[in-house]
This record gives sequence, structure tokens and C-alpha cells, in this order.
Amino acid sequence: MMDFEKMDGLVPAIIQDATTSRVLMLGFMNPEAYEKTKSEGKVTFYSRTKRRLWTKGEESGNFLDVREIIEDCDNDTLLVKVDPRGPVCHTGEDTCFSEKNSPDLSFLRELQDLIATRKREMPEKSYTTSLFSKGINKIAQKVGEEAVELVIEAKDSNDELFLNESADLVYHLLVLLTQKGFDLRDVVRVLEERHG
Repeated sequence: MMDFEKMDGLVPAIIQDATTSRVLMLGFMNPEAYEKTKSEGKVTFYSRTKRRLWTKGEESGNFLDVREIIEDCDNDTLLVKVDPRGPVCHTGEDTCFSEKNSPDLSFLRELQDLIATRKREMPEKSYTTSLFSKGINKIAQKVGEEAVELVIEAKDSNDELFLNESADLVYHLLVLLTQKGFDLRDVVRVLEERHG
């Protein structure tokens, strides 16, 4: 239960992109803003300058769609994970900290989650489903084929083809990891152990 009394009826709300994990902004919520955020699924703050509730994007259309709200250990700060609908800062920047909010390596986690969903649901007309349907041998064979194609492109000077083959190899490796019941984090853990 949030403790709004520690800071005279307000709690800080850290707004984080749910996909990139980049911090987008900081605002404040009172109990009404918190309840409205939870019930409507769009971030609403208590504006200390306007002295009223303010839904981010109500003028610009750049709403912050809530994916998850986490209370901190002292129940006096919120972490709100969102999907932003456009730039967050009033200056037009991606974040209020002048950072670009472009996808980074966290996209690989999102991609593997999608691959796991494909394995679980096996939707028709999905390339990923077709791989899972063919079994481990075909998936492993595809990883080998993509690795060979990457090596061939590495010897040439076409950077676009090289990057495309790199993407193909990473994608098929994620499918293979998923088929074997592993996660990219398992590979990262091994690399960390080797590094340490």
C-alpha cells in the first residue's frame, strides 16, 4: 500500500520504457492520480504547477500506456513501465534526459519472448511455427546454414548482406535455444562466468 503521507500526499513516479528499459521521465502522483493511472491504463500525474490531475499526452497525444506498476520496498516510490506513444519530453525529445529511446539489446529478450509464445501457441502461417513443427534437427540445421552464410558474407564487402545474415543467425539461434528449453540469459550467464 503506497504511503502518500511521507511527502505531503505525493509520491515520485519513475517512468520507464517497458521495452528499452530507458528512464523516460519523473513525475509525481497523489492517490487520485495513482488510481486513475491504474484504472485507465494511461499515466496520470498530479501537476504541482497546474495544481490538478494531468494525464501525460492529453494535449500532445503522446500518451504513456501502462504495462506495469511496481511499488518500491518503502512504499513511497513508483516504477511505472510504459509503452510511449511518441516523444515524452515537452521539448520533443524522446526522454526528459535528452537521450534517444531507440531499441537496444533488450529487444532480443522481447524477440525471444515472442518466439516462446509461437512455440506455445503454434499459430498457422508462422515461419517460427514451421521451424518448431520440423523439430530439433531442422532447427539445428538452419543455425548451421545461417552460420555458413554469415562466414561467406564476412569475406565480402557488402555490409548490408553481412548484417542481414548476422540477424538470421541470431534469430535461428534464439529458436534453437527456445526449442532446447533455454533462454538467452542462460548464454549470458555462461559468458559472465567465463569473464569473471
